[in-house]
Amino acid sequence: MYTFKSQIRYSECDSQARLTLASLLNYFQDSSTFQSELLGVGGQYLKENNLVWVLSSWQIVVNRYPGLCEEVETGTFPYGFRGCFGYRNFLMRTSGGEMLACANSLWTLLDLERQTMAHPTQRMKEAYEIEEKLPMDYAPRKIDVPGDGVYEESIVVKKHHLDTNHHVNNGQFVDMAMNSLPEDFTIGQMRAEYRMQARLGDELRPYVARKQGLCIVSLRSPEEKPYAIVEFAEPGIS
Repeated sequence: MYTFKSQIRYSECDSQARLTLASLLNYFQDSSTFQSELLGVGGQYLKENNLVWVLSSWQIVVNRYPGLCEEVETGTFPYGFRGCFGYRNFLMRTSGGEMLACANSLWTLLDLERQTMAHPTQRMKEAYEIEEKLPMDYAPRKIDVPGDGVYEESIVVKKHHLDTNHHVNNGQFVDMAMNSLPEDFTIGQMRAEYRMQARLGDELRPYVARKQGLCIVSLRSPEEKPYAIVEFAEPGIS
């Protein structure tokens, strides 16, 4: 497992001086990037081979949000390849070993030249050490969207929403969806299902359904096709 240590920064905290979900997600994304770069199969390698890993789904479970200046260790590892898909776990724990959060993710490898899905190269398979997956309650990848939701104010994709692949970063989708949460909502679990890439200038229409302890946000095109579906659950709700 690849790990790196850090200290929770003021810029990563909410009004209660605790790490935000968005910042936690960034820690997880950064850890997988660090590992891939260290192993020589990161951004430059992918670019040279016209490949890109696209995130298909997230499941993040939070036991406790660490506070300002708390020392943490973030880790990640792949636990399997299957065809064009890669499966990866993440975790964040304290210096004393307390498990703060864990996550499961599914990634799809794409061939940019052929615009098709691709199998990992032999070099990629040799670079990553496959480990046993984390003991967590794995939720389904697909998210059901209730039919009694309402549309909220549209969001237009700006430059700051984009990543190095020139489409909306998966974390930005989650940030957008969080704007629809009730003020006193505490996120114990987040699931995200990614359907389409969104690019500069695209309009996203949040379709929001709320029920006790749950908030589901489907970020849709004007034609009502979902770009991403995000489910937030309060602690104890699954």
